[in-house]
Amino acid sequence: MIYSIKCDKESFKRVDFEPGFNVILAERTKESTKKDSRNGLGKSTLIEIIHFCLGANKGETLSKTVLDNWTFTLDIDLACKKYSVTRNTSKTNTIVIEGDCENWPIRPDLDKKSGKQIMSVRNWNRILGVLMFGLQPFYDDLKYVPTFRSLISYFIRRNGQSGAFLNPFQQYKSQKEWDKQLNNAFLLGLGWEYASKLQVFKDRLKVLSQIKQEAQSGILQNLIGTIGEMEALKIRLESQIKQGKEQLDNFRVHPQYSKIENEVNQLTQDIHKLVNSNVTNKRLLEHYTIALREEKEADPQAVTDIYKEAGLIIPDSITKDLETVLSFHRQIITNRKDFLALEVKRIENDIVKNEQNIQSFSIKRADLMQVLEKHGALEEYTELQNIHQRSIAELNDVEIRIDNLKKFEQGRSAVTVEQELLNQQAVVDLSERKKQKEEAILLFNSNSQALYQAPGILSIDISKTGFQYGVKIERSGSYGIGNMKIFCYDLMLAQTWAKKNPNSTYLIHDSIIFADVDERQKALALELAKNESERLNFQYICTLNSDAIPKNDFSPEFNLDKYVRKTFTDATEDGGLLGKRF
Repeated sequence: MIYSIKCDKESFKRVDFEPGFNVILAERTKESTKKDSRNGLGKSTLIEIIHFCLGANKGETLSKTVLDNWTFTLDIDLACKKYSVTRNTSKTNTIVIEGDCENWPIRPDLDKKSGKQIMSVRNWNRILGVLMFGLQPFYDDLKYVPTFRSLISYFIRRNGQSGAFLNPFQQYKSQKEWDKQLNNAFLLGLGWEYASKLQVFKDRLKVLSQIKQEAQSGILQNLIGTIGEMEALKIRLESQIKQGKEQLDNFRVHPQYSKIENEVNQLTQDIHKLVNSNVTNKRLLEHYTIALREEKEADPQAVTDIYKEAGLIIPDSITKDLETVLSFHRQIITNRKDFLALEVKRIENDIVKNEQNIQSFSIKRADLMQVLEKHGALEEYTELQNIHQRSIAELNDVEIRIDNLKKFEQGRSAVTVEQELLNQQAVVDLSERKKQKEEAILLFNSNSQALYQAPGILSIDISKTGFQYGVKIERSGSYGIGNMKIFCYDLMLAQTWAKKNPNSTYLIHDSIIFADVDERQKALALELAKNESERLNFQYICTLNSDAIPKNDFSPEFNLDKYVRKTFTDATEDGGLLGKRF
């Protein structure tokens, strides 16, 4: 049980508890005004301090700077021995322990200055798991295991903001599915190891699916496509490689390939030049031939006729000069005709010569081209080799892809088969734990029937995804029934574990669990918690608001006041747990 919660600050109001049923009350007094509120009086902070001393991280309140260097002490029973556990908000990794730790599997160190027993938070959580739930300090053979922090959070649910009151099987918002399955299975006395192993298979299948997606997106090239597509590509590459090998085997490298290739190129250029030259020569030949044909000698009679038409007589002196000019002109014409005749002859000879050269160059080029066709250059052979090697490398890559795809499919199939086998084993194990399962179901039924006069249903099954839990209480029209499902489930866990650990089991509920609950069911729940905690020797602690107490619905013999261990008030500034407002 929890004996007390203390602090090194004088303003803090020490809280002491008794075995069985305990109530922490937040009271609105007559002196308080409408602006006053019981929020911040310390009900939820008290639960936060208990969690803090039991190895949790600092919550919202304890993280405030105004509470730096506050030291809290929790007096508690662990494995039938009493201990005092102290932790400071500014030195959170050190737990100070007073009590007999001789037989602990992980023993505290002795602080050299103070001589006190100290332990790291990590080891403290491991020890609490051993002492309170019988966990092993270490699980080397399993990846997913129950932890003290997760287990204790079903017995001490945090405030509503953390998501502790969403459903019975979840104790915080972002809790993983495997964590819910595994830790609830442990608390119910079921084969939690199957939940652990099933999650490993889920992880493997998830990784395989991710690999497949990444391969399809191009991230992993060696897993792209299907086996059928890769087999088709393999056939094409094998044929391509065969043809490439035949080309290389039949390839003949000419030692002067490059020289011959250059000569062919030069001949081609020369032929083009000769053809262009002939085109020009033929045009010039045509021009000279026309000029030669149209060239005429000077006509002296034309000059005489001009004079006669003008009525003039040509003087003898002019006639003599004209003869001289005509003689000179006839000589020029003769020379021009001789020149044109020579040019025509020269051009005709050039054309013939060019035609002969064109024919000769063409024959020579054809011969050289045959050599090039029958032989190849070293560069060409090297390129063919490179292409061939790339095809071989691509084929090897395809074969790797096919192999990986086959292994991938085989691996996924193997995991699926193993998962199915493990599911079958889990089903068999659940049937063999029929007693534990039935006990939990009957306790939940009894608890819900005590509140609603009709038994509720706690279902526990095994599916392909692992353990499946559910609760159902048929009570239409009732408010807060969701919270009462949690109440009945938590109470069932406390009843179950009280039989294993008498006087060392406790259940703590914040007032939020009674929010929006019908007054009658609220009264029945409180009386049920009181009766069961006394009957089975476990400790029940709850926080309540004074104006939310269903006084008129309690049984005549039930007196809530006798179980109130501490009352916080909003009448004064120091009326809360911490003794100050902030």
